[in-house]
Amino acid sequence: MNPRLFKIMIGSLVVILIVGIGALIYILNSSDETDGELSIEEMVEYSFTTEEMNTDLKNGGFVQIQFNIITDSKKARAEVQNRSFQLKNIFIKESVDLTKTDFQQGLSDLETNLKNQMNELMNEGKIIDVYIISKILQ
Repeated sequence: MNPRLFKIMIGSLVVILIVGIGALIYILNSSDETDGELSIEEMVEYSFTTEEMNTDLKNGGFVQIQFNIITDSKKARAEVQNRSFQLKNIFIKESVDLTKTDFQQGLSDLETNLKNQMNELMNEGKIIDVYIISKILQ
């Protein structure tokens, strides 16, 4: 075998091996960041708790409710805080047709609707989840 050809072949294999190892390291390190799961500390750090909101119900009663909104970053949390008036508006519009029974059974639908509608407004990051942390029906 030609010694020059042998050197080129070994050099090519070394380059391919180095690139392969680099790609493997990149994939293994980036998989932790792309799984979308926040730690509990991050959830607390990126969360925004609304003030209590009151609204009347379709059947004449009223509800007092409070939400905790989990975002994906500090910037998104700050944006949600600035958009709290829009959140209140969306909540009032969503609750116009709800009854006391709806607030006793269909809360996950309300949380999902608030999350989806607020995400449409967001510029910095997104809302990951909405939790109802306080609710009083009368």
